[in-house]
Amino acid sequence: MDIFRHPDRIRVATYNIHKCRGLDGRVRPARTLEVLREIDADIIALQEVVRIENGRPDLDHARFIADELGMDFRFGENRQCQGGAYGNVLLSRYPLPAARNYDITTSGRESRGCLRADLELPGGAVLHVFNVHLGTAFLERRKQARQLVSREILCHAELQGPRIVMGDFNEWTRGLTTRLLHSNFVNPRLRDHMKRSRTYPGVLPFLHLDHIYYDPEIRLHRLTLHKTRRSLIASDHLPLIADFSVAALAQGRTPREQDYPVGNSADQWSAIAI
Repeated sequence: MDIFRHPDRIRVATYNIHKCRGLDGRVRPARTLEVLREIDADIIALQEVVRIENGRPDLDHARFIADELGMDFRFGENRQCQGGAYGNVLLSRYPLPAARNYDITTSGRESRGCLRADLELPGGAVLHVFNVHLGTAFLERRKQARQLVSREILCHAELQGPRIVMGDFNEWTRGLTTRLLHSNFVNPRLRDHMKRSRTYPGVLPFLHLDHIYYDPEIRLHRLTLHKTRRSLIASDHLPLIADFSVAALAQGRTPREQDYPVGNSADQWSAIAI
């Protein structure tokens, strides 16, 4: 636990836990749990999570981690795996009154999803958090990028609170996903906050796959990668962590014209950056 954290700040983190399989080849949910304890985040987006229910408690990784951390959670199933469900998880210390999983699968490719949860912050403000895990193929991600920024997902008219979009975007270069999200969200440069500009793999990073995007109304205080002996072995990814101002989150956001493109939203957005 970070005893020096400012009480008026909220900490979010994104972490691809690789099915709790570490670089040593062992599946150890308890080790992943300890990494999350070290982070001490209020909101956590996990990718590559396995849930095998009606077995040992630690086989349902989502519930095991949530129960041990004392957090609420929402799970977005994308496909079956190892006799159970596989997908993304959002964990929160705040109430989660609503959640929805969006199917962003491209034909012929692995099933993918974007999990949205609406969080109720102190004072009644609502924060919309999206957990994303995009595909590994170039054309696949282009289609998924258009889906993300459509009226059906990130630009839905019912989204009145500030938005945070985070996860594993699998974008090895600055592609369409990056350009589209940059046109409407802030994506802080890693080098402005730490001595690196890449996040993956954790041991010797040469790619920037993990991102945290947020609305301009939100104030970022710190961005960091959680690099410890345990986190380096627990997964091939490292947790990416951001600290935001609670006061800024409570103010809501100002809708912009590009939030609600006219006509076919996917085509309008794709025209921005192609």
